[in-house]
Amino acid sequence: MDVASERGMATPQFVLAAGLSLLLFVTFANLIVFQYGRGVVRAALDEGVRAGAPLGASPDDCQDRIDSFVGDLLGGEMGRGVETGCGLDGQLVVANARVQFEGWVVPDWEFSLTATAVKESLP
Repeated sequence: MDVASERGMATPQFVLAAGLSLLLFVTFANLIVFQYGRGVVRAALDEGVRAGAPLGASPDDCQDRIDSFVGDLLGGEMGRGVETGCGLDGQLVVANARVQFEGWVVPDWEFSLTATAVKESLP
């Protein structure tokens, strides 16, 4: 048997294995980025209700804090998929977010989050 006739036989298998491993890597990276984005939105809502809870603060203070937080930590395409709102519900400051992150390899991820804090009042 001639060794020269077997040259390059492993190339298709190597290309397929390398491609699949890269696809797996990108999938894991996409899931990690999704988790980071969810954590940023959760922290932004918590910061927002903390800003809106003190006596004299308004829901606009809550919304400004959320917008600042999301803008600093989640800019670009991911930040465009975040819709937030703040308001008062009796003695509570309530912040809501509807989020849609576009996937690179995995399907898009949609979810909603809510944070609340008790509004300070005079005794």
